[in-house]
Amino acid sequence: MLSILDKYILKRYLGTFLLLLLLFIPIGITVNLAEKIDKILANEVPFIEVVKYYLDFTVYFANLLFPLFLFLSVIWFTSKLANNTEIIAFLSSGVSYYRFLRPYMIGATLVCIGAFFLGMYIAPSASKGFNDFTYEYLKKGKKAYENTNVYRQINENDYLYVSYFNVNEKSGTNFTLEHFEGQKMTYKLSANRIKFNDIDSTYSLNTYTKRIIGEDGDIIERKAQLDTIFNFELDDLTPVKYIAETLNLPELNKFIAREKEKGSNLINRYEVVRYKRWSLPVSAYILTIIAVAVSSVKRRGGMGVNLAIGIAIGMVFIFFDKIFGTLAEQSDFSPFIATWAPNIVFAILAIYLLRNAKR
Repeated sequence: MLSILDKYILKRYLGTFLLLLLLFIPIGITVNLAEKIDKILANEVPFIEVVKYYLDFTVYFANLLFPLFLFLSVIWFTSKLANNTEIIAFLSSGVSYYRFLRPYMIGATLVCIGAFFLGMYIAPSASKGFNDFTYEYLKKGKKAYENTNVYRQINENDYLYVSYFNVNEKSGTNFTLEHFEGQKMTYKLSANRIKFNDIDSTYSLNTYTKRIIGEDGDIIERKAQLDTIFNFELDDLTPVKYIAETLNLPELNKFIAREKEKGSNLINRYEVVRYKRWSLPVSAYILTIIAVAVSSVKRRGGMGVNLAIGIAIGMVFIFFDKIFGTLAEQSDFSPFIATWAPNIVFAILAIYLLRNAKR
């Protein structure tokens, strides 16, 4: 059963967090609209599309920045408790510091569960609408696809490569298809240009060469042009940059498993998205403990000092999260370590601050 103390703090915890969301989301929409209004008007975007975009933007924005909102809200109302000497009254009544933390942990659990379902199932759909609108209306001319130096394993035996693929023309340059039987290559197809034909779902190859590797010598076949069928999809040549962000948890797990089989060079990017969906909800506990430890002490400068410290710590957390995420996406650095490193570092900081605050 929750005591009066638990209910009082839990009500303040959740109420302040929701209030901060309701205050900052309209500000975020206003700032974004002020920045994008020229392009929206210039491209004559239908009003209903703009409304859908900002509904998706609200979910996308809340999912992306909820740790910072939660952190600041806990600092805000805990500082008010400290300034009103309510915390001193609680602890003086015989309540231990860890007992005082219990309603905060209950609140963090509720936020964690909500953030989990938001990030796993609701935010992906909003992310798709947000990114589709951005590339269709706001980033015209910019590519939403990874279409340079695409190297993929399309099944157990076949590997393809294309140096560049034009999405609008559905054509690429420097195409290569290699077929293996076990560890041995049996033939290799290459063409200066490959083009997909919508009418019959075939591919046209220009300056086509096929090398069949035999025991007694290779057989080489050349043609100026060849129309043929392949067992890979057009999407294999043009993976969408933000595809992982638009898939819910079961879909994302299946997608990553397929991409690993194909030998995709974007696996780290997809893994970062998956692991971040688990790490962000957990950060609710860590940031709550840090916020309480920082703001439960009554300071001479009042709430302003606590907020300044909180904003600085929050910015460092976001900085770590972005740096490690980018490092994993652009190198061979482990995506698992990259996404969990900020939580681990700040968990150590939380333990240190909690011990000092307790004393």
